[in-house]
Amino acid sequence: MLAKSYVLAAVALCAAFVAPAPAQVGHPVKGSWLGYWGPNPETQRRIVLLLNWDNREIVGTINPGKKAAKITRATIDYATWILTIESDMPAASGRNEHWVATGKMENLGSWTNRRYSGTYKHGTETGKFSVTLH
Repeated sequence: MLAKSYVLAAVALCAAFVAPAPAQVGHPVKGSWLGYWGPNPETQRRIVLLLNWDNREIVGTINPGKKAAKITRATIDYATWILTIESDMPAASGRNEHWVATGKMENLGSWTNRRYSGTYKHGTETGKFSVTLH
């Protein structure tokens, strides 16, 4: 009986030190995304997307700071991992213009190489963007 108690205690002790397998933390789009967007390779602008998953919605901010733009709408097609983000962002004219970015999420299982890239329209300007998760 005493040996059985030692075995149970040893099993319990071992179980206490076994770390659970790491699970995914949050939604695949959640996090800070850094990259560039522009109409051509010579005219690229830095972009920062701060995305979060809140009440089953993708929410966030584009370029946090003085000229921050709140994401007004975000939709994702889980079958293809195509993400569309909309916002009213400051334009060169000084006024806000509607910004729509549609792109594919790639390398979803990676912590260091997750990517979101595609095309955008900002007012009358169109071009390409690419951001990676940081």
